Amino acid sequence: MNPLDKIKSVEMNLAGRVLKLSTGLFANQAHGAVVASLGETMVLSTATMSDKPRQDVDFFPLMVDYEEKYYATGKIKGSRFIKREGRPSDNAILNARLIDRPIRPLFPKGVTNDVQIIATVLSADMEVDPSTSAIIAASSALMISGMPFAGPVAAVRMGYIVDSEGKNQLIVNPTYEQVEKGRLDLVVAGTLDAITMVEAACKEIPEDVMLAALEMAHKNIKQICELQLKLKELINPANRTMCFGAENTHVRDALGKFLTPEMMDAVQGLTKGEVKERIHEIEDKMVSQFDAQIKEELFSAKDLKIELVDFLEQFMRKNILENEKRLDGRKIDEIRPISIAAGLLPRTHGSALFQRGETQALTLTTLGSPGAAQIIDTMDVDMIKRYIHHYNFPPFSVGEVKPLRGTSRREIGHGDLAERALIPVLPEKEEFPYTMRVVSEVLSCNGSSSMASVCGSTLSLLDAGVPLKRPVAGIAMGLITSKDFDGKNGKYKILSDIQGMEDFAGDMDFKVTGSSEGITALQMDIKVKGLSLDIMKEALDRAKVGRDFILGEMHKVLSTHRDHLSKYAPMISSIRIDPEQIRTVIGKGGETIQKITKETGCEIDIEQDGLVMITAPNQEQGAQALEWIKKLTYVPQVGDIFEGTAVRLMDFGVFIEIAPGRDGLVHISEWDWARTNTMDEVVKLGDVVKVKLMEIDDQGRLNLSRKALLPKPEGWAPPAPREGGFGGARPPRRPMGGPRR
Repeated sequence: MNPLDKIKSVEMNLAGRVLKLSTGLFANQAHGAVVASLGETMVLSTATMSDKPRQDVDFFPLMVDYEEKYYATGKIKGSRFIKREGRPSDNAILNARLIDRPIRPLFPKGVTNDVQIIATVLSADMEVDPSTSAIIAASSALMISGMPFAGPVAAVRMGYIVDSEGKNQLIVNPTYEQVEKGRLDLVVAGTLDAITMVEAACKEIPEDVMLAALEMAHKNIKQICELQLKLKELINPANRTMCFGAENTHVRDALGKFLTPEMMDAVQGLTKGEVKERIHEIEDKMVSQFDAQIKEELFSAKDLKIELVDFLEQFMRKNILENEKRLDGRKIDEIRPISIAAGLLPRTHGSALFQRGETQALTLTTLGSPGAAQIIDTMDVDMIKRYIHHYNFPPFSVGEVKPLRGTSRREIGHGDLAERALIPVLPEKEEFPYTMRVVSEVLSCNGSSSMASVCGSTLSLLDAGVPLKRPVAGIAMGLITSKDFDGKNGKYKILSDIQGMEDFAGDMDFKVTGSSEGITALQMDIKVKGLSLDIMKEALDRAKVGRDFILGEMHKVLSTHRDHLSKYAPMISSIRIDPEQIRTVIGKGGETIQKITKETGCEIDIEQDGLVMITAPNQEQGAQALEWIKKLTYVPQVGDIFEGTAVRLMDFGVFIEIAPGRDGLVHISEWDWARTNTMDEVVKLGDVVKVKLMEIDDQGRLNLSRKALLPKPEGWAPPAPREGGFGGARPPRRPMGGPRR
């Protein structure tokens, strides 16, 4: 039997490309396996569930992996020693998070079976990013698996480009090139009814453009969701049984009688410590009150504490919805107190401490040479990053004790978000050729630490002397909804600058970063089934107000970049040369550039477009290397004056080297106003001579004059012609660039 006969598939047109969902050929032992094909890009996603639930877990054990395969683009991994794909790249981890975030909320609460989704890129056409296809394939695999998944979910990428008529245009499924040249890289995920996840990098996009992009994205998402339903109808999968954590009604009944409104009202405070103290007081009373039931094993002290958290969350939500009362007493649109300090550490190139409420981020900037840029070897296109942001979240920041086990997926995600936020306002390489590495150390956290990192990064870069186009700030918005809320209807409250409990117990985490000119990055995750565009518009508008306030507070401390770099930062200067002259600077076998670096102690990086960047230990050595390269690439102009070195003496004159490898002739008649009998009487090899370029002849030879720079004697008359000499004519000489005799 032909295995291709087993395939069942559905397809549609998505922005000019065929989107095809097929199953039956690959991975038939997985509970669901779908290949999403878009053009020549193919992603296989599998969904598998364990038969038995996990014991004693209070979370949904969903695992998502995104596998980049180098064979997908016909490429062999660049490492000389390791050719097998290893640990996931940061990009793979970010794509795994993209899949996880819109899917996780659509499983029933209380599921304890392990569920695993693996997305494998089988083929990539190098035109469109496979990540949205992976989300579609993952959702499709779940839809045909029989699991109780409240999908489908679909995703599209949006771009914002200038069309052939010079007008700005939103496009669906942009190519890599369109994303690179455009102003928007937006991934939107959603269901038939609403948008559920947003991830964006923007070049200062206005809020109305963002909303238009979200609206266009959702129209396409609906069509892709309908396509998945057609596939499910073809397969008609049997339902799978999932296990849910059993609810202990004894605990809920006991706590319902024990807790009073006065107890719940007391759980508030300006700090996390104050809130925890109130909770611990209730816990102590509660455990004491139910000591007999605990001994009878009707429930445990742990059961009581878990149930108490749920009661407190519901009380907090009710207080916000009905009274607009938050745990720390703030109004729903009020931002926590902000404190800022810059230039704290003496040896770092830039440093800033940004604190909002209890959330504190210490951000450090290091400036390096262009050669310190990060080269990223991926399955598709290798990238070079001159701006790198790393985010660290140690356990002490939330008062916990945990072993350090390397960078977490969350840290990679938050670091990427903060990195995207600043990229649009970074100076161009020609203006500021440094490689910039920024590290945010979250020293204390009570919500919105990634947004504190964005603010801290701006301040740290300014403190380092980086000429940002504009400062960038970030804010996290939250949402509390009523039980009857369906994404459009029902009671809701939007919260500005959410803290930890509001994030954990709330329904939305909507992070927005931007400058005074527009949005630079966006990330939204929700726990409800979706949000209408009207609510998203309200959240964006409120975020802009909060962002502008934070920018104002930052402006009070650092209104612009420092006018100098740290004395410990490397000195970098740059010059642009004709790309044809790159070989001149490098020299045969690298001989010239090695000589420059050895004698000046500088590091030299040359771009293909002719940008030369010199990294020097000090200003003097940098100037020496810069002058050397200027001389190497100098294009002579008549009238230019030089201090050159005598390199060849002839009867008829002397050759003066005005630049490395470039010389011209001072004819004997151009040495002085008075007659010069022989050249060896007036000049020796190695003498430094000041000369002026008088002529470039048809063959590119340089005629120099020393006499032209000397004052003409009073009553001077031209000397008589020499007998048997060349007179004023120039003798034949070697072709320019030919070997010296």
